Amino acid sequence: MTTELPDLPLLPHHDGSPLYVSTQHPRLGETVRVRLRVPQALGELKGVRVRSNPDREPVFAVARRTASALGWDWWSADVTVASREHGYRWLLRTATGTDLWVNARGVFDTETLDSEDFLLVTYDAPPDWAASTVLYQIFPDRFARSDAADARPTPEWAVPAAWDDEVRLDPEARSTQFYGGDLDGIIEHLDHLERLGATMIYLTPVFPARSNHRYDSANFDVVDPLLGGNGALIRLVEAAHERGLRVIGDLTTNHSGDAHEWFVAAHKNPDAVESDFYYWRDAEHDGYESWLGVPSLPKFNWNSRELRRRFIEGADSVVARWLKPPYSLDGWRIDVANMTGRLGDDDFNAEVRQTIRRTMTEINPDTILLAESTNDASSDFHGDAWHGAMTYANFTRPLWGWLSEPLADAGGGLGMAMQTIPRYTGRQLYAAHRQFTAGFPWRVRLGNMNALDTHDTPRFLTRALPGTLPVAAGMSVTLPGIPVVWAGDEFGLTGVDGEHSRTPIPWHAADAASGTIDLYSELIALRRKHSALNGGGMRWVHVSDDALAYVREDGDESLLIVAARADVSVDLPAEVIPTPDAVEQLFGGLVLSTEGDSIRMSGTGPDFSVWQTAGA
Repeated sequence: MTTELPDLPLLPHHDGSPLYVSTQHPRLGETVRVRLRVPQALGELKGVRVRSNPDREPVFAVARRTASALGWDWWSADVTVASREHGYRWLLRTATGTDLWVNARGVFDTETLDSEDFLLVTYDAPPDWAASTVLYQIFPDRFARSDAADARPTPEWAVPAAWDDEVRLDPEARSTQFYGGDLDGIIEHLDHLERLGATMIYLTPVFPARSNHRYDSANFDVVDPLLGGNGALIRLVEAAHERGLRVIGDLTTNHSGDAHEWFVAAHKNPDAVESDFYYWRDAEHDGYESWLGVPSLPKFNWNSRELRRRFIEGADSVVARWLKPPYSLDGWRIDVANMTGRLGDDDFNAEVRQTIRRTMTEINPDTILLAESTNDASSDFHGDAWHGAMTYANFTRPLWGWLSEPLADAGGGLGMAMQTIPRYTGRQLYAAHRQFTAGFPWRVRLGNMNALDTHDTPRFLTRALPGTLPVAAGMSVTLPGIPVVWAGDEFGLTGVDGEHSRTPIPWHAADAASGTIDLYSELIALRRKHSALNGGGMRWVHVSDDALAYVREDGDESLLIVAARADVSVDLPAEVIPTPDAVEQLFGGLVLSTEGDSIRMSGTGPDFSVWQTAGA
């Protein structure tokens, strides 16, 4: 005889939030109390244990039932943190003798993988403000152009463009079309960011280069004069800080540009001090490794101690320089972090990321370190350095699959990958999201970027199903992670690939776009106002082809959230939330009604609705 698992809304649940874990920042050797929510509908249990695996040898702690309320039992156990990354899962023995395993991916009746265990990590904690960040991404050449830009000459590599010119996708202009946006132009529009409710600006690279994107840096020691130089960055950060906005920069630790002074010194010159900064294919130092074979992006060799000293290690490094006054950046986003330090037999990735974070902590521990890792990022993101991932597998791609019309083929690179996603059901989105978030410690998951799109992808609205923008943006601000607004999303811009999505912001059309801007402002305000959305737990309670429902919860409030791409009628047991007969609707147009022991949310879709009730 086996035990039937309850339906999704009444499955046993645990996550890393304060409701379930007694401390968010455990120390090695500390005893941590962990809690499990178990539905009474599961019946009497013969026992509950926590299985830890700190040294790859299982250790069990006995759990005891410590509370019962509203159809749930709460079980607690004490776990002693025995390693820097302490994995654990729950084991429930049912009355019929069936074992149930609860891990970060869900509930299973067979033994589960260690890689999907919950994780207690003892590394230095991220800044307290990281989990409540709302990020606004700016591509400086395309955001705004101050009057000072008119006096600057067009660089020799550039194809000049007027602000209202179409973005060109032909090879001759791709990456070289130059609109002349600058940092003072950003200062002139900080009111807009305040209106949206953003809390942090992420600037793509600001160093001199020979492209509009500047990922081919020629120098890490100065701000590009085309952007206004060092003084403009100082002015921008000071103006942003005065408004309560933080600012982070963008570093390419995987490569430099082929015009970088280090590469120029080393190319065809084996005796140069910088010769060991790169990977060479011949004794003459002529041929070299580069990012995906692109000659303008020679790849760094992080075996070089001198490269580490100049770039990432200590108070005189590039990493440190821009965090110190007078620049005072609030952190870094690291480009191509997944490839950094990796080539053939070499893998210096952990050393590089840990050195970067150590340097940042020495200069200013109240800084954030985000890193690009476009696919399954979890193996590099256990909290030893990166605070969160700019990744696409756990949120962006599943969301596109559910809320976009599919394309058979188009574009290339990441743009192509985004456009050829098959049409997903809500069940597939749920499965993908659970799969790709399972490997992250809770606090890293809170730092992952929930991006509808970025400068490397098409714009979400390009292929979105009609009326689904509130659903997509709503999920971005209510799922665990950092909501991302890629500049121009709030204007309703479209773009068929990453290059096309870098459209200059049409400031003249702000009034016409006010509806979309107001939508973003309202959703971001919802995120910023409610504690459950800024570190609270996350429980899935309904999954179907066209609708998803989940609860974000802490000790002060519970938020019931429904995302629907079509007309919807969802019935849930009343015990999924406290006091279901006393809810307040915060957003959306669905109707919630209670009858007997059930809750019904119904209405016309697409729709994104949120209700608030008492804390768990």
